[in-house]
Amino acid sequence: MIINSKSHSLGARKGATTLQLRIYNGDMRYNGFELVDSNLYDSWFRLNVIHNVDEGNLTVFIDGIQKFVNNDQGSGDLYFKCGVYAAPDNSSNYMESRWKNIKSTKSNDEKYKFK
Repeated sequence: MIINSKSHSLGARKGATTLQLRIYNGDMRYNGFELVDSNLYDSWFRLNVIHNVDEGNLTVFIDGIQKFVNNDQGSGDLYFKCGVYAAPDNSSNYMESRWKNIKSTKSNDEKYKFK
C-alpha cells in the first residue's frame, strides 16, 4: 500500500512517497526498511492507516493493533495505491495481493478516529 504524491512540485515537501508498505519474506516494512509486522504471508489481515496531515504523522494498525508510527513527508496532492509493484531480485515470479472493503475517510471529529 502506498500514499504517494501526484507530482513532486504539488506533493510532499520531502519526496513523492509518504508511505510505502512492502512485504519481504513475510515481514511488512515501511519504505522497505523499518519493520512494521511479521509473518504476514498467506493470510488475511486488516490494515488501517491513519495519515494525520495536520499533525504530520502516519500510524499503521494491523488487525486493530498499532504497529508503527512515523512522521510523514509533508502535505500535498496525495493519493492511495494498493497492489504489487516490484519484487526483489531472485524472488518468485508469482506475486499477489488481494484487497477488499477499502474505505477512505476524512475527519477532524474525535468520534470517527480509530480506537
